[in-house]
Amino acid sequence: MTLEPNGPVLVEGPVEVVLDDGTVARSDRFMVAVCTCRRSRTYPWCDTSHRDRERPAAPPEDRNPS
Repeated sequence: MTLEPNGPVLVEGPVEVVLDDGTVARSDRFMVAVCTCRRSRTYPWCDTSHRDRERPAAPPEDRNPS
């Protein structure tokens, strides 16, 4: 396992995760990102919802208006 700062836990697969309700989520991928923030729409798998969304910078204002 690898703990990513402010991100998911990376686990070499295949992986089985037992959820709170007892259901089992399975992945046969060679590397699996397990969500730790619970924001993922594909929980328990990470969909990068933990990343801060950056807005593009506003265009510079025209300093010499005509």
